[in-house]
Amino acid sequence: MSDAVGLAPHRYAALVAPAVDRVFGAAMQAGRHGGGAELCQRYGGPPATGFLVELRTRLAATGGTVDAAGFAAVTRYRDPTACQRALNRHVAYGMLHRRPDGGLAATERGSAFLAELYQVHAEVTEELWGGHEDRVLRLAEKAGCLLVAALTLDGGTGPDGGGAFPALAPPYEPDGTPPGVLLLNRLGTLRYHRADAHAAAWGAAGHTAGSIVALPDGAQRQAIELETDRRAAGPYVALTAEERLTMLADLAALPG
Repeated sequence: MSDAVGLAPHRYAALVAPAVDRVFGAAMQAGRHGGGAELCQRYGGPPATGFLVELRTRLAATGGTVDAAGFAAVTRYRDPTACQRALNRHVAYGMLHRRPDGGLAATERGSAFLAELYQVHAEVTEELWGGHEDRVLRLAEKAGCLLVAALTLDGGTGPDGGGAFPALAPPYEPDGTPPGVLLLNRLGTLRYHRADAHAAAWGAAGHTAGSIVALPDGAQRQAIELETDRRAAGPYVALTAEERLTMLADLAALPG
């Protein structure tokens, strides 16, 4: 199969993004309803756990930290003061440790929560994607290849030289991590690669996080989206056109 059929990397980046969003979002939603809510409540509820869930792919690792710049990139569309207040609550609940340089690390209690969260995600993805084991394995493998490519091509810094992707990639994958959790976290981390590409595109066009949110549909937004696709395309060079098509079909076939 040739790239001429419309699956060139930059075109594919545009096609696959909503499919990744759908599958990732469905699994995270299932986690919230399939034991995640009860787990969070046991540890203090969203005021204690919210950012641990969001930053789990780095903070779950022994010694894993997210620096201040990475946290700012992950939360670039949110109010910085509100985010810092939320972090203060996490610290007060004994879930996060804030280092003098602004970096974040999970406490012992926070690490225990994340270990349980990984188990919840194992259970809900097994149920949600039951009967699609071969498809999940294929997708997890391809997503892993894309992460390696992204880390290699961008020198580990993301498509704009920094951002949310390098803060959270590669995802923490302890021995024995089930395929469903591998897929969930790899897709989630890949979403940050595109998010950084989008930020680089709107930044190059002279926008801020606030102004791009307010920008209406039109020629300028379309140009930014096209530039986002171009910047996000790098990892997909690692897949053949046939592999890209198979990945897209597998994502479309997963329930959720």
